[in-house]
Amino acid sequence: MTDFNLYEYEESLYQQGVTYIAGTDEAGRGPLAGPVVACAVILKKGERIIGVDDSKKLTDKKRRALIPEIKKKSLAIGIAVVSPQEIDLINIYRASKEAMISAIKSLEIKPDYILADAMMLEEELMIPTLSIIKGDQKSASIAAASIIAKVTRDDYMIMMDEYYPQYGFKKHMGYPTKSHIEAIHKHGITPIHRKSYEPIKSLLLNNKLTK
Repeated sequence: MTDFNLYEYEESLYQQGVTYIAGTDEAGRGPLAGPVVACAVILKKGERIIGVDDSKKLTDKKRRALIPEIKKKSLAIGIAVVSPQEIDLINIYRASKEAMISAIKSLEIKPDYILADAMMLEEELMIPTLSIIKGDQKSASIAAASIIAKVTRDDYMIMMDEYYPQYGFKKHMGYPTKSHIEAIHKHGITPIHRKSYEPIKSLLLNNKLTK
């Protein structure tokens, strides 16, 4: 059943005369490996997507089932990826912000307003922005973006599992599980690992890992 509360932000903006509202979110702040992926979505006015919610609350099967419906009921979708190397260079907060900005800039329609999950983007984009804490639980546009970002990133990590099967990426998607950390100790790190993240950072400093 659709949670109509998820559309309150969008409906309020429509009533104020806003035409194109982009919701944006990212996936992949916490993992030890892989990129951070951001998505921006402009939903069609008045459309409802049954079952859309914060991607973390949904199963992988449910997220993937929702994507065709999100695409069908969207005017524009933008996706951006920031590499582990860039994350190490500028830190994860800035990398997440850059990914969101790039995703919005890649939209085929320029939004009039942005709803962002806990991120202020107005200064960089010169577009009015509302930063919403836990926005993926409060805005349909942000929730839709979170689902696409999550699945896009998961697909990348599943592909990386084929190159580095000893790390189990398709199971934990790069997050710091016990088995992942044990694999790092045993095999060292790959080019997709984040060297600025603990425990990798300390292990490298103490020359306990192969690069």
